[in-house]
Formats: sequence, C-alpha cells, structure tokens
Amino acid sequence: MEITIISAQGLKNSSLFSQHIKPFITLTTTPPPSSCHVYTTTVDHEGGVNPTWGDKFDLSNIIDASFFYNKSSYIYLQLYTNRFLLGPRLLGWCGIPAGDIVDGFSPVGTARTLSYRLRKRDGSRGHGVVNVVVKLESSIFQRQRRVNPNVPEMRFGRVAVGIPVRSPVW
Repeated sequence: MEITIISAQGLKNSSLFSQHIKPFITLTTTPPPSSCHVYTTTVDHEGGVNPTWGDKFDLSNIIDASFFYNKSSYIYLQLYTNRFLLGPRLLGWCGIPAGDIVDGFSPVGTARTLSYRLRKRDGSRGHGVVNVVVKLESSIFQRQRRVNPNVPEMRFGRVAVGIPVRSPVW
C-alpha cells in the first residue's frame, strides 16, 4: 500500500511568537505514543496555514491483509509545527480507518483521494483538513492468502453503511 501526503488546508497559527508555522506530518499504524514504525514528511517552510508535501510512503512492509479485516485498524496522521527553540508542537491529528481505504476500490491499484478533518489532542474538532492519496496493491492480499489460506478473499466495491463513533482520546 502506498500513501501520499498531499496537503493540508485551513490550519490555525496559534503561536504568539512566530508569524509562520512550519508544518510536517507523522504517519503510523499504531496509536501514539506507542508507535513503532513512524514515517515523517518533510517540513514545509513556505506553505504556512496551507502547506503542501507530496511525500510518498510505502506501507507494504508493515501492513498486510489482516490490517483491513480488523475494525479497529487505523493509519494515524499527526500534524506538527516545527518550532525553533521549543521543538515540535502538535497542531492536530486524524485517523484513517482501514475501511475507508478499501471501500470503493474496484480494480486494485487505483489511486483514491481522501480528506480528513483534523482533531485537537482531546479529540474535539480542530482547525484544518489533511488530503492524502492512497493506492492499494493486490500483492498485500495475495501474500496473506499464501501465508494463511483460510483468510477469505477481500472483495471491493460493496456499499457499506457506517455509524459514527467518538474517536479515542489520547
């Protein structure tokens, strides 16, 4: 699976000491702070409250088909600003449910654009939206079926009805 962090929009600069924010995103498949594989975008020094990255990450070495069968599987994105003396400060976070990644993929290998509203540290509504592109490869599911032939075949394109739930508070 490949994920590209495209951009963020509508961020809020709440710093009293700096006119510009220098945002970057971390990406992991386990909830912070217990993250073992953390990927990080470059810092956008020019974009301010509407940064762009275009950084691609290959997650096929840490995600297999079982990730998509687990209802509690998420890809977590955390947006930080890089402060000169004080270090990084969390601006917001979002979770991409595994179901959003596979929902609607008719042919495997199709790129899909997804957008998520950022949340504050406590899970309440934050400022801004993160835009990503996800490309799912069939090799993830083929590799899992070779390892465990009892895993059912993943089918895409069905309609799913979801019930909103409150996000976990970190």
